[in-house]
This record gives sequence, C-alpha cells and structure tokens, in this order.
Amino acid sequence: MTTPADTQAIAERQLCGLVNGLAQRIAEHVRERAATLGLTASQATALREMSGPMTMRELAERMSCEPSNTTFVVDKLEKQGLVERHPHPTDRRAKHLVLTDEGAALRARLLGLLAMDSPLSGLTPQDQRVLHGLLARAVTGS
Repeated sequence: MTTPADTQAIAERQLCGLVNGLAQRIAEHVRERAATLGLTASQATALREMSGPMTMRELAERMSCEPSNTTFVVDKLEKQGLVERHPHPTDRRAKHLVLTDEGAALRARLLGLLAMDSPLSGLTPQDQRVLHGLLARAVTGS
C-alpha cells in the first residue's frame, strides 16, 4: 500500500530528476557552445554573467562558485585580453572587472550561440517566466 509519504517521496524524486536533467542539458549546451569559441564552460559562464562592471565577489555569486575559482577563470580571461581589472570607484580594496572591446564582442557572439537550440527554447516566454517563478520559490523556500 502506498502511503502519502511514499507518494510525496516519489514526486520529489521525479521532480529532482527533471531539474537535474535540465541542469545537465544546460551545462552540456554551454560546454558545446563555449568550445566553438575556444573557451571553457567556466569562461563562457563568466562572460555570460558579465553584463557590466562588477567585483570578483559579484561575479562569483552569479557563477554560483567560490571566489577563488572565479579568480582562476578571470586570470585566464585577462591573459586572453577579454577582461581587465580596474580600480573600484568607491572601494579601494576591490577591483572592478570590465570587459575589453574584444571581450564584449566575444560575449555578444557567445550569447547568440547560447540562444541557439537552448534547452529552454522549447518553452514559450510565459512558460519560462512560470518556471522561473516556481524555481525561485523552491530555492528561497517562500
């Protein structure tokens, strides 16, 4: 006999499987598109998230990784001439990460590639907003 707890556990397992499967598809999509530009998935993620000047901590939060990992990625992007570190306008201890012209151009190409055949492209904009809202509620617990 299936109890309500069993039913709930099955539903959660299935939902977690779907979320994990989507995350894997998105990660593979990013890896494939990044490789066509000579980037690692982490470099592509950093470029995707750099919508404007930001600190290393802000980028690490956007990338969902530790600042030390972000530093390694940014060091590589800097060596490639894609990112520069500038003095922060209000915090002498921090640096602002800024895309170079070459970095901004590569970011634009990357965003175009990521939009092509995205794992989420089968969802309408409304579907994406609903999914976003549901996932945000699940993550925040509210």
